[in-house]
Amino acid sequence: MENLKKLPISIQDFEELRRGGYVYVDKTEQIHRLITTGVAWFLSRPRRFGKSLLISTLAAIFRGRRDLFEGLWIESSDYDWPVYPVIHIDMSLATFQTPEELQSELVRQLKESAIEHGVDPGEFNRAAPMLDHLIRRLAEKKGKAVVLVDEYDKPILNYLADVPKALEIRDRLRDFYTILKGQGKNLHFVFLTGVSRFSKVSVFSEMNHLNDITYVRKYGSLVGYTQTELESDFTDHLLATAQQEDIPLSELLEKIRSWYNGYRFHPTAEAVYNPFSCLLYFQNREFKYWWFETGTPAFLMDIIRKSPLPVADLEQKVVSESDFSSFEPDRLDPVPLLQQTGYLTITDYDASSETYTLDYPNREVRNAFLRYLAQTFSGRESGITDDLRRLQGALTDQDPDTFFAILRAIFAGIPYDIQVNRERYYQSLFYLIFRLMGMQIHTEVHTATGRIDATVELDTGIWIFEFKLDGSAQAALDQIRDKKYAAPYATSGKPVYLVGVNFDFDPKKRNVIEWKMDRSQSLKESPVVAPSGSILPHRRFTLLASHVPWKDSHIRAALEDYYRSVGEECARLPLAIVDPGFAGANDPLTLPDIYTALDVVSGPRREEESKADWGLRLASAKDGERTGV
Repeated sequence: MENLKKLPISIQDFEELRRGGYVYVDKTEQIHRLITTGVAWFLSRPRRFGKSLLISTLAAIFRGRRDLFEGLWIESSDYDWPVYPVIHIDMSLATFQTPEELQSELVRQLKESAIEHGVDPGEFNRAAPMLDHLIRRLAEKKGKAVVLVDEYDKPILNYLADVPKALEIRDRLRDFYTILKGQGKNLHFVFLTGVSRFSKVSVFSEMNHLNDITYVRKYGSLVGYTQTELESDFTDHLLATAQQEDIPLSELLEKIRSWYNGYRFHPTAEAVYNPFSCLLYFQNREFKYWWFETGTPAFLMDIIRKSPLPVADLEQKVVSESDFSSFEPDRLDPVPLLQQTGYLTITDYDASSETYTLDYPNREVRNAFLRYLAQTFSGRESGITDDLRRLQGALTDQDPDTFFAILRAIFAGIPYDIQVNRERYYQSLFYLIFRLMGMQIHTEVHTATGRIDATVELDTGIWIFEFKLDGSAQAALDQIRDKKYAAPYATSGKPVYLVGVNFDFDPKKRNVIEWKMDRSQSLKESPVVAPSGSILPHRRFTLLASHVPWKDSHIRAALEDYYRSVGEECARLPLAIVDPGFAGANDPLTLPDIYTALDVVSGPRREEESKADWGLRLASAKDGERTGV
């Protein structure tokens, strides 16, 4: 029988955890740095990430409970364990319907704290003056106090769907937290945690001394598990799980990493694991959406559904820090909400442009979030999984009739009353369906002549989709043809399918009412090789020729990446040297055909100019690579 150390699932009290013999990941070295280098701190992290346990740990330290820290880093440090009166305020316990009820709950918690420390609580019906009174009396009787506030923003988040009430609650809390600034001389330490990061102007307008460590690298792993911590503190659980699953430990670690790691709160900070998901995984030994299933706010889904931002743009989202670092109840943007609540995380940083890249942190969040979004957008609570399986089979079998029949059934569940950008709405749901099928879908694909609404790449072919709203499928299909959206995929070696789709938003239809499909025409390949005797590098390049009159802009865009490397050198060469680059053409008739097409579309040009221009581009093609134009 396995004899494993107990897992601290939902244990938020430090004393209970330590006395109960549960696993504890030692964070006391970072905590020691906090309590010895500053006075007022703020930390924002997603829910169930260990914030409450951190608050409880701080409380135990300031109460002088050295006995609870035996064997931990801080117990053997130079910390001398002074005792301070602790005021612990837990906003997650506040249940209320009105701002007045919130005041009553805060007064109740403060009264309990006063009684704990033997201080007269006084008679108050408002929290701010009572907090001021309590800090003063504690300073007189016991010395400077410590104030720890857990889930400082919970009352606001509870009412984000009701903006006027959320703003009123925010203003009440601002008055409450302002006391912490005014009583600074009587406070030894202040620490506030929460999920959201409201701007200091709105909630902490007077607390200009508050040190925000949300995106500070050295505190990036203050909560959450690092790779080293996972492997060292859960060794027995890892070995037991690997043995049960009959897989190498390295393979198990990689699976856990892909499912639950990936949260990063600074571009160069170490990524951390979601502690809640890890604990539930070790307990049940199943890869499931443990953290996600504990509750995703309905208001968050509603904001995303109504946002003009396409769902596809949430992946690899490039933003400035101000775009995601804070938000306000009356200016709700999905990007900062998703980042602060843990559905997006920092994956990269570009110092030159001072921009961050945000993306889903791991497999759990990506898959569960996309599935939940698909249910929200489609209005279907169940049955979506079977529909996705059938859709995937229809597309793989190149059966568009079945594919669109299933798609119609899904779209029929969209609520009648949506007040959003309707074309974006359909496109987002379309994107979600393909992502959940595990297919490679790209939306708003830029080409030289426009933007493709969506492309889907399968082993059996490439599908190009163009959508129209209250238009016609024929117009959508014509746009794909006229703008030559298939050109970049001509050398893929796969069939390319062109699909025009028309959505009708008439209340009686509200669905895909028409679609038309065609297959892209095949193009003739003609290799051109710069001769070995030329001053130009000996490189291979493949031209595509057809009866279609190619525009100069198409060709230039298609070859852009290929001529950069030697473009400057070739541009300085005489025409007589560049021109031999055409000598190796296997099919010389191809080149005049293309030159003629260019002349027709772009106006008269001298043949020498065309050849020089093409010699430059051909000479720079990389060995063995092919480009479709």
